[in-house]
Amino acid sequence: MSTLTICIVVAFCIGYLCIALESVTRVNKAAVALLMCVVCWTLLMLAPGSFYPEIAGEGVIHHVAEVIEHHLGDAAGTLFFLMGAMTIVEIVDSNGGFNFVRDTMKTSSKRKLLWRMAFMTFFLSAILDNLTTSIVMIMVLRKLVQSREDRMLYAALVIIAANSGGAFSPIGDVTTIMLWIKGVITTQGVISEIFIPSLVSMLIPAFIISLHLSGKFDKSQNVEKANVSQFTKAQRNIIFWLGVGGLIFVPIFKTLTHLPPFMGILLVLGVLWVTTEIFHYNTAEDDTMAKRVSDIMTKIDLSTIMFFLGILMAVAVLQEVGVLAMLGKGLDETFQGNHYLVTGIIGVLSSIVDNVPLVAGCMGMYPVQAAGDLAVDGIFWQLLAYCAGVGGSMLIIGSAAGVVVMGLEKLTFGWYMKKISWIVFVGYISGIFVYWLEKTFLF
Repeated sequence: MSTLTICIVVAFCIGYLCIALESVTRVNKAAVALLMCVVCWTLLMLAPGSFYPEIAGEGVIHHVAEVIEHHLGDAAGTLFFLMGAMTIVEIVDSNGGFNFVRDTMKTSSKRKLLWRMAFMTFFLSAILDNLTTSIVMIMVLRKLVQSREDRMLYAALVIIAANSGGAFSPIGDVTTIMLWIKGVITTQGVISEIFIPSLVSMLIPAFIISLHLSGKFDKSQNVEKANVSQFTKAQRNIIFWLGVGGLIFVPIFKTLTHLPPFMGILLVLGVLWVTTEIFHYNTAEDDTMAKRVSDIMTKIDLSTIMFFLGILMAVAVLQEVGVLAMLGKGLDETFQGNHYLVTGIIGVLSSIVDNVPLVAGCMGMYPVQAAGDLAVDGIFWQLLAYCAGVGGSMLIIGSAAGVVVMGLEKLTFGWYMKKISWIVFVGYISGIFVYWLEKTFLF
């Protein structure tokens, strides 16, 4: 490994450490990711010929520019997909499309509420995303559960169910979106083979947590509906089904047209945008401007998009200099090609550091093969989708859902680690075992 390569790795590791310690440094991880990206590419440009010895003279500069554009094109597909999906969810939420969730959750039994919440969160996160689903469910819990101690248990289960639900869907989590867009997993493959392990990873923790809950709520605790301008119930339902149904349709659109997934998400966004504009025709201008898509788009978390851009492009540098291939080879030699063990460790690591760069790194470490565990829908890629998603629940800082619930409900790192982490680990290992049974006896 050359001195310049070592400098690139050191710059990446320093940036990665700052991202992991965001709560300590109080510097937004998006800013760090962008700096890390630029520094790594700049270091590569100090001596590009050493990385591309087959290209002579000034041609190497042009080649690096093409390489950057290639990686940027790959990253852009993921970023536009995320921006479109985030906008669609915001439109549905801003116009009261999620009121049905509040109505469905009403019950007087604590354990019934737990199971309704668990399944609702699990399946909603597969369609929307684990972050948005977590926010919606916490808002519902605040209306239903007055006891602080009980609500902490419910909030912990929201994190678990959201991450488990996102793991079996190609659009349920950022990491599965990345793997799906990359083409290493398919919609049918990941749903058919990861659904049961993901469900098990949610059911076991839910059962254990339910043992700590008993009794009933006061029936007078009703869930308040969102304040939604002048939209009728029928209009809210149309917005909900167009948004959620559209997200479900995206994988089908990709299969039918063979266009990139972000084209499908833009189609759904366009249809939903036109529909809401038509609904606004007969409403007061002052009441509806804040809920028009043009205004809603300003609420999209662009810092998250910038973070993904910086991470994906920084990881691309490591791929170009051969570090990821070297690391992948080292892991294979150390664990003798045991992909259950490799992905299991990656899942545990994803609870400590962000799973986005971990998965991005794995995609660069392991080339897709025509057959075997590294083929499309192979054991490695499907387990990576499961482990990176579900493993993030082990620590409260291990996933976006955990971080947002931590902030909303003021859960502490210590309480979660003491009360919940071992429960998540039991479900996590159980899911991997179920997947092994599937691959051994069914598929």
